[in-house]
Amino acid sequence: MGKITGFLEIDREQKRYEPASDRVRHHKEFTIPLSEGRIIDQAARCMDCGVPYCHGNTGCPLNNQIPDWNDLVYKGEWREAALRLYSTNNFPEFTGRICPAPCEEACTLNLEDIPVAIKTVEQAIADRAVENGWVKARPSDKKTDKKIAIVGSGPAGLAAAQQLARVGHEVHVFERETKAGGLLRYGIPDFKMEKHHIDTRIKHLIDEGVVFHYGENIGVTRPLKNLQENYDAVLLCGGSEQPREVGCDGVELDGVHFAMPYLILQNRINGDEDIIDYTPISAAGKHVVVIGGGDTASDCVGVAIRQGAIAVTQMDIRPQPPKTEDKLTSWPNWAIKMRTSSSQAEGATREFSAASLEIIGNENGQAQYVKCSKVDEKRTPVDGGEFNIQADLVLMAIGFAHPIFEGMIKELGAELDARKNLKADVKTYETSISGVYSAGDMRRGQSLVVWAIKEGRQAARAIDLKLMGKTDLPF
Repeated sequence: MGKITGFLEIDREQKRYEPASDRVRHHKEFTIPLSEGRIIDQAARCMDCGVPYCHGNTGCPLNNQIPDWNDLVYKGEWREAALRLYSTNNFPEFTGRICPAPCEEACTLNLEDIPVAIKTVEQAIADRAVENGWVKARPSDKKTDKKIAIVGSGPAGLAAAQQLARVGHEVHVFERETKAGGLLRYGIPDFKMEKHHIDTRIKHLIDEGVVFHYGENIGVTRPLKNLQENYDAVLLCGGSEQPREVGCDGVELDGVHFAMPYLILQNRINGDEDIIDYTPISAAGKHVVVIGGGDTASDCVGVAIRQGAIAVTQMDIRPQPPKTEDKLTSWPNWAIKMRTSSSQAEGATREFSAASLEIIGNENGQAQYVKCSKVDEKRTPVDGGEFNIQADLVLMAIGFAHPIFEGMIKELGAELDARKNLKADVKTYETSISGVYSAGDMRRGQSLVVWAIKEGRQAARAIDLKLMGKTDLPF
């Protein structure tokens, strides 16, 4: 514990944002980092609790050693802090930007609504490590005779690839898109995380011996059986990509789209990628309705505002949550309370307890407005609760149901769980098909990037143990 009375003397402070009027004019990151001295002050607030819930599964699935690296930052030992941070997290430069920080919810100081600014300190450590060249490729000096194929280059696939390469295995990653990163690259807007962070990491992985194969839609461009026959293990990290249906009429109208194609298109434009084969979708000069209350919906709000939407309305079928939670019944778990994202703060109108009944179009088949209704606690429309929202563009963002079955999973024929994800336990990560493993959203369902990284790490350990009979990889 660096400063025993730090949490009593120093106020909580987080990284700041550019003014909304400035940041909506571009798609780049807009956070303003704290100075070194202020970061040290924030690290000094850590209490080094007897039971630090921040870095158990309750707070951080990766078991990041948060009190340890807070103490090291307070002492000015930044490089040692980076070593501790990277010992449990392959990509803290990602999580420091896009993780919702359940660690801060679990912080003991959150009982007083003043948790340690853990995410801010984490990003500062990671960025300093990259800037100073402390994060380098670590190729193995010993090679095994084992070859492993990983399908999907999202956070789970990348974490597993790095772990397996570092113990000497030959690792090949097969990616459907033209660049690696999965939804880190194509689903998360640049204003939350610019993609040069991913590019740096991919270069490190290549230097560590990982081979990337792009344009490989396994099960379509190449049979999965080909990988099963030519590799000692196959790890499937394809994500959960089947969007949930809104369940109302009118979704076939022009101007109605699922969220992910919309976000992917803008990310491709930002990355100067070819978009000739993609349906143009733009919010410029339009009234936009976003259906959904989660992070993906919020990302759609931010992109629509940057594209020049006239108005953006976000519909959430859930009731408006309370301003603050009951600490005694919620802490240290993630609490249901009113949260406003940076995108929502840029000018979106939010409708709670609101369901979309039908999307109405004109005689040309173009969406015009969304017929809505207020709902009760059972999400049933209430009498007299109907209202309309003008909408030239409707974005459906209510989450993902399960992996896409066509192609790889259909060919594999492995057992699915009750939620239609690939069934594999958290000890072996092996599916019902011998030699084929699964990790990340494809196995556990739609989740956080920290869980994907953890599952990638754990699956790598399980595969190494199965192939070699022993392993030095951590849990």
